[in-house]
Amino acid sequence: MRGRAGRTAALTSVALLTLAGCAVLDSDGRSDDAAAPVVDSVAIDRNGDVAGAPPPESVPADPAGDGTAVCPPLSIAVAVPLAGPDAALGREIRNGVQLAVDRHNSAHGGCQIQLKPFDTEAVSDDAAASAARQVVDDAFTLGVVGPARSGAVSAMGSIFEAAGMVALSPSATAAALTERGWRTFFRGLADDVAQGVAVANYLRSTVGAGRVCVLGVAEDAERIQAVRETLGPAADPGCSVTVADSPEGRSDVVDRVVDSAPDAVFFGGDESRAATLVGQLRGAGYDAKFFTAQGVPGPGRTADPLGGDLTAAYTEQFDEAPGPFSAAGYDLGTVLLLGIDSGARTRPALQEFVRAYRGSGWQRTYQWTDEGELVDPLVWVNEFG
Repeated sequence: MRGRAGRTAALTSVALLTLAGCAVLDSDGRSDDAAAPVVDSVAIDRNGDVAGAPPPESVPADPAGDGTAVCPPLSIAVAVPLAGPDAALGREIRNGVQLAVDRHNSAHGGCQIQLKPFDTEAVSDDAAASAARQVVDDAFTLGVVGPARSGAVSAMGSIFEAAGMVALSPSATAAALTERGWRTFFRGLADDVAQGVAVANYLRSTVGAGRVCVLGVAEDAERIQAVRETLGPAADPGCSVTVADSPEGRSDVVDRVVDSAPDAVFFGGDESRAATLVGQLRGAGYDAKFFTAQGVPGPGRTADPLGGDLTAAYTEQFDEAPGPFSAAGYDLGTVLLLGIDSGARTRPALQEFVRAYRGSGWQRTYQWTDEGELVDPLVWVNEFG
């Protein structure tokens, strides 16, 4: 098996070659075809097997703990986009962490932890780096949930590393982030390559698809190419095309899929665009299976993402229902809070606590490799009607 650095480089180079000559698709045209719904969603492991239910003893970790911790004034940070196009993502994460902090503090009169939010603004590396410097310059802050996006991690990671500040990202998926040699960065979901490998294994072994059309979007090239490479000959080159917001080539994409008549289609883009595309394909006569995938359950896929009491508390406190990244923020914030309660009250100590941590959360089991990747990442595969 190739090392991660070599594998990622190979995937990226092949992706560039593949994308250069692909057709494109947009959201306009064939508007009479109704968008299709998601009819099933399952969590799978790296081998493509459907993940079993967690054992009954796997109770999600509770930041309230036993309520006996005593500590000096300390804080944790959340570094996410709170303005701009990714503000909704940042708000989900921040609110999840805040809920965990509030639950902790209500149980620990002698250990009150403050949450300090920092806005990375998502679109600006300079803003992200500035936020990172503000985080590490605060001597009371021991760890951070975030950054949210891979670009922000690239801009902030070396600053956190130099300060020994542990950073738990709930949503950054670029595979190369854990190849930088940082000891302080830990990822809270499967990276793009791991997602692609898991999806391809699922399509091949669990679904039993002998021939697959792999449709990609440029921003997910790494994951899409991992799907294509893992499928090997099962990825039909005649209908493996790039989807983009352009009026050119739209009919060509739909026609190529229909003409190819694959056993399944995998689309590496957002669900709204997938739903429209499925409707267009169904209207053109394609009725085989159609899938998307992501590193967390999709919106509405988990009716109670934080458990009854916590979901109700979140909804009341923030005047909106929790989303998938709310649960991720809650889980990762809980890890940092449990570390502080255990006595890890310096940055190096909290980093080592995270490195040795194993515990259940609302989304998954959290345990990390030496490189900062999850030992058992899960991927959610969505099938459309």
